[in-house]
Amino acid sequence: MARHQPSRRPPRQAAPAADEAASAPRIIGGDLRGRRLEFLPHGRTRPMKDRVRESLFDLLGTGVRGALALDLFAGTGALGFEAVSRGAARAILVERHFPTADALRRSARGLGVEDRVEVRTGDVLLWARRLPDLPRDLPWIVFISPPWEFFTAGHERRAELLALIDVVRRAAPAGSRIVVEADTSFAAADLPDPAAWEARPIPPACLLFADGLVS
Repeated sequence: MARHQPSRRPPRQAAPAADEAASAPRIIGGDLRGRRLEFLPHGRTRPMKDRVRESLFDLLGTGVRGALALDLFAGTGALGFEAVSRGAARAILVERHFPTADALRRSARGLGVEDRVEVRTGDVLLWARRLPDLPRDLPWIVFISPPWEFFTAGHERRAELLALIDVVRRAAPAGSRIVVEADTSFAAADLPDPAAWEARPIPPACLLFADGLVS
């Protein structure tokens, strides 16, 4: 009888996460709910898990409406397009990988939101040295969801990432919100102005929220 007892439960439990990582992300809420995004299954992107994204937008609430969404490590654009679906006036998606940026543009066309979504290519970490011209007529909702290894102590890009967070927060217009996604091992104490951040662990992720700084 023992040969009939191998446990098959773990693979069944793991399957939804594996399927989610391997398939095109869908928009969870708003006018575009249920629509799928272009997806290049090459391992270069790490789409935020659906349940984390849903929690994020529940926490942001109506603050997304009428705002400018800045998705600074866009990947599939799930955060930027979700914001547009939920009422953001415009979105700027920044992605350094050119084929992925092209997929973002195809998503915008397919969703019929080309007039509200701008895709920019380039290394967003360079913004810490020279912030580009960004619209300031609306409050920003800034999504900073980089590869998690960038947060690791000793990583060659960690200092640039923390500098980017600081620069963007200081440049944001009144009423802006900054959202950083890291893994749960990252401490808010390592962020610029650590007392200003509210941490919401949603394992394996941790969402960190702060208001923009205005002079």
